[in-house]
Amino acid sequence: MKILIVNGPNLNLLGTREPEIYGTLSMEDYLENLKSEFPSHELEYYQSNIEGEIINRLQKDDFEALVINPGAYTHYSYAIADCLKNIQKQKVEVHISNIYKREEFRQKSVTAAYTDAVLSGFGMDGYRLAILSFKS
Repeated sequence: MKILIVNGPNLNLLGTREPEIYGTLSMEDYLENLKSEFPSHELEYYQSNIEGEIINRLQKDDFEALVINPGAYTHYSYAIADCLKNIQKQKVEVHISNIYKREEFRQKSVTAAYTDAVLSGFGMDGYRLAILSFKS
């Protein structure tokens, strides 16, 4: 199964950004762990700080399942929500921190309604749990 993992703005800073919230492991290092754990899946990673670039990547439609952490776009990107609405594949939204224990604005997701599930607060392990949820 080809699984696309998409991270939104500022998630390129994983490993150094607020380590007390996001941990000290970079996404690139964690991705190597995922590839080792799931050798039968093709995992592709994409990150952008730009909303339109994320939408363009999602619209390539060259994957079988999607793990997406829209970052701050979670809370206000109706454009990404509309894009997700039109993807008829397995989709899981992941948040490293528990968004419901953070600032009020972070507790609302406009994108979650267009995914099959949401994982929040499992740290980087949320990505692994999302992959485990996909049915081949």
